[in-house]
Amino acid sequence: MTTTDTAPAEAALPARLTPSRVARLASLVAAGACAQRVATTSPYTGAPLADLPVSTPDDVEDAFARARAAQARWAATPVADRKRVMLRFHDLVLQRQDEALDLMQAESGKTRRDAFLEVSDIAITARYYARSAQRLLSPKRRKGAIAVLTHTTELHHPKGVVTVISPWNYPLSMAAGDAIPALMAGNAVVQKPDTQTALTALWALALMREAGLPTDVWQMVVGRGSSIGDALMEGGDYMMFTGSTASGRRIARDAGERLIGASLELGGKNAMVVLADADIEKAATGAVTACFPSAGQLCVSIERLYVADEIHDAFVTAFVERARAMRLGATYDFSVDMGSLTTASQLETVSSHVDDAVSKGATVLAGGKARPDLGPLFYEPTILTDVTPEMTLFDHETFGPVVSVYRYRSVDEAVAMANATPYGLNASVWGRNGTEARKVAGRLHAGTVNVNEAFAAAWGSIDAPMGGMGDSGLGRRHGADGLLKYTEAQTVAHQRLQGFSPPRRIEHEQWVRVLTRAFKTLRALGIR
Repeated sequence: MTTTDTAPAEAALPARLTPSRVARLASLVAAGACAQRVATTSPYTGAPLADLPVSTPDDVEDAFARARAAQARWAATPVADRKRVMLRFHDLVLQRQDEALDLMQAESGKTRRDAFLEVSDIAITARYYARSAQRLLSPKRRKGAIAVLTHTTELHHPKGVVTVISPWNYPLSMAAGDAIPALMAGNAVVQKPDTQTALTALWALALMREAGLPTDVWQMVVGRGSSIGDALMEGGDYMMFTGSTASGRRIARDAGERLIGASLELGGKNAMVVLADADIEKAATGAVTACFPSAGQLCVSIERLYVADEIHDAFVTAFVERARAMRLGATYDFSVDMGSLTTASQLETVSSHVDDAVSKGATVLAGGKARPDLGPLFYEPTILTDVTPEMTLFDHETFGPVVSVYRYRSVDEAVAMANATPYGLNASVWGRNGTEARKVAGRLHAGTVNVNEAFAAAWGSIDAPMGGMGDSGLGRRHGADGLLKYTEAQTVAHQRLQGFSPPRRIEHEQWVRVLTRAFKTLRALGIR
């Protein structure tokens, strides 16, 4: 049983989210005047939220045509001018953040606290790439084939038009966060946000245009992947996708057929390792932050928790106490700790995973049930133990506020259990000895590992790459990789005076001996 405190759902949408504002955002969808419409509802209450036009394959094709024409002009725009647009966007996001917070809560059901993390993320991302693009894109001298005689330069050209397919769970971070570096690299973007959270993505688009981005450089379409997915793949020169591993495999296959690049952030079954010397109180508080942000609907949140035998019982007691004390509710302020799930299908998945585990012998330490008294999609923060391999949630991603706790007796055992998954997106290690904790972190099969933090330390280290290993995807966002993946690298090598062919009146055999001696001399001098 849980003793979680709760707050009643608020039926009304925030005053800023007026029907006229929703309609203005919906009008930004690239769709024909007579397009079919699709309705969305608010997860908090199930009340109507938006009425969006649905793009057809022809609409997508038209968007790509307009984007391709605009991209040539945008690529010719000096990077310094692109920077000014991006910094104005940065300022607008911070100035108008309340609008974004309202939209994210209304569309996804997350708390205002979690929504603000997305505002922070986009501000950091916009500022980083605005101020780094010039350095990353500038021509770079490389060592030539023959010292002094070969002048070699590395150039980077934009791919052209980038396709971005972004998910519902982090509608601002995933929509704008992937478009920003693509735009700064000189590309145009055609994007399909998830329909449920399209308004948040369209809000970012509106602000970017207000900041000075030419209209056709970034466009958004709305529709099911089964309807417009082929057009999105066929029209782009690069694919950026965040979503399920199954969908990612299909996109990787299709991108391979077209011989275009793809960056894919996919599923995860992320692990947290609590070492024997960990501060129990801090680790228990960190586990709440790791497992239940956005009701667990976060690609990098923790679903498996491994605790050293020496502190297992004390840690679990502290963790359960904190989980039960979490305040759930649907409020457009900062007063609650966890909001609702976003879709009925997600609630069904979470419920079925927990019910399956309990029916096969798992023990519920906290939570374990839906809360229709709070709203249609609420589910309590849930902690399970005695989870075994025959249970679905043992190794399948739940993507909800559910975590399984396991005991381990040695660090080697903890590492082996944490790595016993085809996924490899994020992990967390907790311990007082930072040197030892970092050693354990380096042994985990995950693209990002946080020490004494859940996920924000690695995610927020925007200068470092972020992405998955194994079934969690390929490619990286953030850092230099996050921008340069949207470019074509080109090497220009200018050979001066003497090349690799022998000079006149020198026989090939003699020339070979000269080059061989030169190579040996360079080796002896430590020169590449």
